[in-house]
Amino acid sequence: MVKSKNEDRLSSLPEEVLSHILSLMPTKFAVRSCILSKRWKQIWMMVTDLDFNDFQYISDLEWYLKFVDRTLELCKISQVKLFRLRFARYVMPKSSVSKWIDKAVRLNVCELEVNVQQFDLPLSLFTCKTLTKLKIIGSNNVWQDFIFPSLVMLPSLKTLDFIVNRKASVNAFRLINGCPMLESLSLVINDYNDKEEVYCNFNIPTLKRLQLTTSGYRSIYKVVLNVPNLEYLGVSGDLCALFVIEDLSSLVEATVSFSRGELRFNHLNATELLKGISGAKSISWSIPYLDVVLQSPLPKFPNLKHLELKGSFGSPWLLVFQHLDSSSQLQHLSFQEPEGSCWIEPQSVPSWMLTNLRTLKITRCKGRNCVLRFIEYMLGNAEVLKNLTITCESLLMRDEMRLCARLLTFPRTSRFCQIHFAGKWLNSLLIIQKYGVEIRSRKRP
Repeated sequence: MVKSKNEDRLSSLPEEVLSHILSLMPTKFAVRSCILSKRWKQIWMMVTDLDFNDFQYISDLEWYLKFVDRTLELCKISQVKLFRLRFARYVMPKSSVSKWIDKAVRLNVCELEVNVQQFDLPLSLFTCKTLTKLKIIGSNNVWQDFIFPSLVMLPSLKTLDFIVNRKASVNAFRLINGCPMLESLSLVINDYNDKEEVYCNFNIPTLKRLQLTTSGYRSIYKVVLNVPNLEYLGVSGDLCALFVIEDLSSLVEATVSFSRGELRFNHLNATELLKGISGAKSISWSIPYLDVVLQSPLPKFPNLKHLELKGSFGSPWLLVFQHLDSSSQLQHLSFQEPEGSCWIEPQSVPSWMLTNLRTLKITRCKGRNCVLRFIEYMLGNAEVLKNLTITCESLLMRDEMRLCARLLTFPRTSRFCQIHFAGKWLNSLLIIQKYGVEIRSRKRP
């Protein structure tokens, strides 16, 4: 049988497929599909993802509130997979937002994302048995007066992402402690107006991923980590707290980035944190004036294979070689070119560096003499180095060409080492071949 050219193939698809397609778009557009035909009038009511937002201009706010109410009323599904409220341009009534979230809970919501300027959370949310992922963010005044209820029980929640502005110890951990299956936690604490010191006790056996971001460093004074199954730890912001590491035995990757290294964040705090993450295989460490903060010897990093150093440290070469001496398994090293520092050649070459280091990356390179001396030293001693990557962003074309030419003059102990150069004007691969030198370069568009 020959099908007609004018046949509507889309409408002939099963309802499950069509409802899934409509779930991929904002709910406002999914509802508009009802004008297509009688069949489409019912299909939009079966969408499993409900996404309400104000990305486009809303001419009549009162009409939009009724639209959301009516849409939730007409839903014919037994479970909402994703319910998202994103209103950054318009202030929605707290009562409406609370009512919508409560309706989503009654529809057995699995994933809930709330990003609005102001809202109240219904009590039903804190005992939702089907919720697996919860993300709550908003403006700075969202949490000013909101206190979580004393009874929180979210037995299925595995991913939690939220911001707390006041009563951090009460609100944050009252919610966290009610999630017995929590695996991923992203917590932002803004506590500029909090008069009480914040004590963060992460005693979560199931947690595998933790991202802690803080502002208002004056009141954060202690962070306790008892997370035996944690695989990733990220700490960033203005945190100047004392870290107490009770159990980080499963840690694989750690990212530490502080915007200031003053006040109570002294070298003892930094050293304790480094000791706690010393078992990780990958570490990214960024803090201003890192060499001033780290006045104690570095701990040993027996499993470390990937290391990234960032920050305005004044004695970078000493710090780099301290890490090299402490990291017997290191294979990949990356750091930003420091400013205003002098090259100090180490007295001895770490023996493991001759046989382990595979890749070296230097970012924001400006071709200063000190970094060129460092590159020459590494190329002359790293016997199994395979790739050296140089990236620069602010050099003139003639300076980039001079830098490339200078790199080619350095002898290489490793027979298989390649130099990759990525600049504003040139993107080059510099290769030492058996009988000479070959430069492959192309000018960027």
